[in-house]
Amino acid sequence: MTAGPGWTPDEMMTVAAARRLADGAVCFVGIGLPSAACNLARLTHAPRLVLIYESGTVGTRPRVLPLSIGDGDLAETATAVVSLPEIFAYYLQGGRVDVGFLGAAQIDRFANLNSTVIGAYEAPDVRLPGAGGAPEIAAHAGSVFVVMRQTPRTFVPALSFRTSVGFGDGSASRATFGMRGRGPQAVITDLGVLVPDPETGELVFTARYDGTSPDAAVAATGWPLRVASRLEVIAPPSAHELDVLRDLHRRTREAHARAVRIAVP
Repeated sequence: MTAGPGWTPDEMMTVAAARRLADGAVCFVGIGLPSAACNLARLTHAPRLVLIYESGTVGTRPRVLPLSIGDGDLAETATAVVSLPEIFAYYLQGGRVDVGFLGAAQIDRFANLNSTVIGAYEAPDVRLPGAGGAPEIAAHAGSVFVVMRQTPRTFVPALSFRTSVGFGDGSASRATFGMRGRGPQAVITDLGVLVPDPETGELVFTARYDGTSPDAAVAATGWPLRVASRLEVIAPPSAHELDVLRDLHRRTREAHARAVRIAVP
């Protein structure tokens, strides 16, 4: 995807993801692009969005984007900080999380995710950060949104390792596995949006951005990607959305640069 007039592919992807969050929703957030999207939503159209990070911070309102779930700003700005078991047992498995926002290194046609290894598990080419809480979020959140860049290396016909289940080998798999959540309801990329077929769970390209095409999405996918007969065209970022997102990234860069200067005299 080429940059649009005045915005970048990553900015378009982040804005499109943020727009999917309703005000007042309880959202379990991953680090990286999911965190940027959720905090953009909180700072624009969804000020009552309740953000939960895996470290136990509930209702956090970070001033800048966190480097990790252990970032002190998450605890300092949270409504409450609870134990890790409580986050998973009471909030997530208790059905109190509306949306789980995840990223991954790989995704397959049934929205299963890999964040563990690339290559053979015993001797991988790349060892990734690992599962963390992603498998539980994918299983128990009311809905899951996935944010990731779309390339043949990330949208693959077969995962190196299945870290988190989307729809397994088809939509019936979730019920078979006893998962209470609806699973991935949207995969937001730098080329557009994919949603699962309600019958099979297979991802279908249903929406593109200004300046992207379904042909580009097909070329960036490692399996024969299905394209909806009628494609939605997602509106470009507004000036307000871009201003807020860019200011958030600017403040984040400055804060992290200060932290580095303090840590390395």
